[in-house]
Amino acid sequence: MFRVIAYLRASEISVKMYQNSIVWITGASSGIGAETAIQMNAAGAFVILSARNKEALQKVQNQLKFKAQSAIICLDLEKSEGFAEIAREIQVTYGRIDYLINNGGLSQRGEAADTSMEVNRRIMEINYFGNIALTKAVLPVMHSQKSGHIVVIASIAGKFGFFLRSAYSASKHALQGYYESLLLEEEKNNIFVTLVYPGKINTEISKSALNASGNAHGVMDHNQETGMPVSVCVRKMLKAVSKKKKAVLIGKKEILAVHIKRFWPWLFWKIIRKQKAV
Repeated sequence: MFRVIAYLRASEISVKMYQNSIVWITGASSGIGAETAIQMNAAGAFVILSARNKEALQKVQNQLKFKAQSAIICLDLEKSEGFAEIAREIQVTYGRIDYLINNGGLSQRGEAADTSMEVNRRIMEINYFGNIALTKAVLPVMHSQKSGHIVVIASIAGKFGFFLRSAYSASKHALQGYYESLLLEEEKNNIFVTLVYPGKINTEISKSALNASGNAHGVMDHNQETGMPVSVCVRKMLKAVSKKKKAVLIGKKEILAVHIKRFWPWLFWKIIRKQKAV
C-alpha cells in the first residue's frame, strides 16, 4: 500500500515537472538512459534519444507511450567536434533544451596494472571529456533561454575506488569535481545541476565494460543481476531532479559505504576489501 502511494506521488511530481519539456538523453539505447526516456516521455516530455546504435534507439523509441513526442539523434561521445552544431539544431527545431541527461558512458573490468593506457584514455574520453563537451555545447542554449537543468549520471564508484575499475572510478571522480564547480557557477543563470550516484543497478553495463586489453567484458555480473531494478532507480532519480537536488545516491545497502567512508574510514577499508569485484 505504502509503495503504491509513494509511486503515485513520484509520478505526480514527474508529470508536473516534465510535461512539455524538451529532454536530451545520451546513452538512451539501454539501461538507465532508455528507462529515463520511457518514464520522462510518459510524463509528457519530448525526448531526444542519443547513442551510437540507431537500431537500438529505435527499439527504445517503440516502447515510448507517446512515440510522436520523440526524436533520434545518433551521437558518439568520442567524437565531440560536432556537438555544438547538434545543440544549435535542436534549439532551432524544438525551441529549447530544458534537460540534458548526461548518461552515456563506458564501464571497466580490469586491474590497473594490466590495463593499457589506450583503455585508460578511451574511458576518460567517453566518460569525462565527451560528457563535459556535450554540456559545454548545451550551455549556450540554456544561457539564451535563461534556464535549464543538467543531470549527470555518475556512479558510486565516483565516491570511492573499487576493484577492476581504476579508470572508470577516476572518470566518475572527475565528473564530480567538474559538475560541483559548474553548479556553483551556473546558479546565477538559473541553470541547475544534479549529480546522480547509482550503486548496483540491474542493467547490462557490465557486458559492454572494457577489460584490460580493451575488449568487451561480455558478462552480466552478479552485482548487476542482483541490483536495484532500473525502473525504481529512474523513479528515484527523477524525483530528486524534480526537487532540484544537487546530488542523490541511489541503490541498496551498497550506498551505505559512502557514509561509512566519510565517518568511519577505518571500517570502510576493512569492509570494502572483502567485497566481490563482479
